[in-house]
Amino acid sequence: MKQILSIAIILCCFLPLHTEAAGPSTLFVSPDGDDSNPGTKEQPFKTLKKASKLAVPGTTVYLREGTYPERLDIKHSGTKQEPIRFTHYEDEVPVISGETASADGGLITIRDKSYITIQGLDVGGLSTDQEEPTPSGILVEGNGTGIRILDNRIHDITTTHPNGNAHGIAFYGTEAPEPLQDIEISGNILEDLTLGFSEAMTLNGNVKEFFISGNTIRNVDNIGIDVIGFEGIAPVEEYDQAREGIIRDNHVYNVSSHSNPAYHEEYSAGGIYVDGGRDVVIEHNISHHNDLGIEIASEHPGKQTTRVQIAWNQVYRNRYTGISIGGYDLKRGGTTHTRISHNLLYGNDTMGMDGGQLLMQYHATQNLVENNIMIPTDTGLFLVSLHPSNQDNQLIGNVYGNHSSESDRWIWNVQDITHPPFFPSVIHN
Repeated sequence: MKQILSIAIILCCFLPLHTEAAGPSTLFVSPDGDDSNPGTKEQPFKTLKKASKLAVPGTTVYLREGTYPERLDIKHSGTKQEPIRFTHYEDEVPVISGETASADGGLITIRDKSYITIQGLDVGGLSTDQEEPTPSGILVEGNGTGIRILDNRIHDITTTHPNGNAHGIAFYGTEAPEPLQDIEISGNILEDLTLGFSEAMTLNGNVKEFFISGNTIRNVDNIGIDVIGFEGIAPVEEYDQAREGIIRDNHVYNVSSHSNPAYHEEYSAGGIYVDGGRDVVIEHNISHHNDLGIEIASEHPGKQTTRVQIAWNQVYRNRYTGISIGGYDLKRGGTTHTRISHNLLYGNDTMGMDGGQLLMQYHATQNLVENNIMIPTDTGLFLVSLHPSNQDNQLIGNVYGNHSSESDRWIWNVQDITHPPFFPSVIHN
C-alpha cells in the first residue's frame, strides 16, 4: 500500500509540469490586436514579438491581414516532428514592413534555430543610403536544421550607397562544424531589389543540403541566386563552402548590374551563380534577359568551384553570355569537374560583347560540355575559350544550330575563327 501511494504522489507531482510545458498549437496576430489578449483568433496579439516569444514546438502563428511595422525575430526552435510555423491566415496577405525599422539586419531573422517555416508573407520596404548597414528581407545565420522559406514575396530591399550591400533572402553558415542544413527555399518571389555588391538570394559559408525550387527572381540589380564559398564566413576553412544542393525549376530574369553604382555600368550579374560552392545540381531552370544566364566560377585565387551539374536549362537572350565557367580574370580561381549537358542556349550575347552562347574564361579545367543545343545571334558566335589556362575540357555531341559557314564564329584562345570548314563534335583542349 505504501509503495502504491508513493507512485501516485510521484505521478501527481510530474503531470502538472508536463501540462504547463505544452504550448499553444495556434496563435493569432493582427495589427488590430492587443498583446494583453490570449492570442486566439477572436482575441489576437498585436505584435510579432509577443507571438514569437510564446511560439514553441508545434505552434503555428497565423498573421492576419495588415501591415506589421516591426521585425520578426524567431525566439525558439521547433522539432522535426513539431516545427514552428509563421504563416498567413487563409487568403489574407500580411505585410512585414521595414519603412520605420533600422536598416541593418533582416526583417525576419532566424539565428541558431532549427525547424522553422516562414510561409506566405509579404516582406519589404527596408532601405539604407549608408555603407555599413546590410538590409535583408529574410536573414538566417549561425547553424540550424530544417529551415523552410516558402511562398513569400520579398521586395524593395534597397541600398543606394555605391559600396553598400543588401539581400532578399540570405543564409550565412557562420559556425563550424555545425552547419545550416536541410534547407528549402521554394515558391518565393524576389523582385525590385537594389543590392549593391550582394545578391537577391545567397547561401554562403557552412551551408549544406539545400533545395531551391520554383522561385521567381526578377528586376534586381545584381546576382539572382548565389552559392558561395571561400569568403571566411565559416570559422574553419574546410567548412567554408555552400554545398550539396539542388537549384531546380526557378525562373530568373531582368537581372543586371548595369545600373548598379557598385559596378560602374558593367554587365556582370549572373541569373544563377556558383562562386566557390561545390556539388551543386542546376537543372530545369529558365534564365533570360540577365547579364549572364548561369555562371560557375571562383573569385578567390587558387580556389576551385567543383562538381557542378548544369542540365536541361533554358538559357536565352542574356546580354553577355548564356553559360560561363572559369574565373573572370587570371588572378581569380576557376571551375573544374563540371558537367554542362542537354541545355538549350539561344540568342545570348545580345550586347555583342563576344560572350557567345558558352564562355570559358580562365582556369576552366577538366569540364565536360555535351549534348547541348547552341543557337547564336546574328553575330554567329557559338563558343568562346579565352585563355590557354583552360585545360582538358571536352566538348562532345553538341548541336550548333542555324549553321551557316558564312557567319559561324568560335573564339579559341583569343583567336577568332570564322566560317571554318567544320566544327568537330568532339574537342579536347
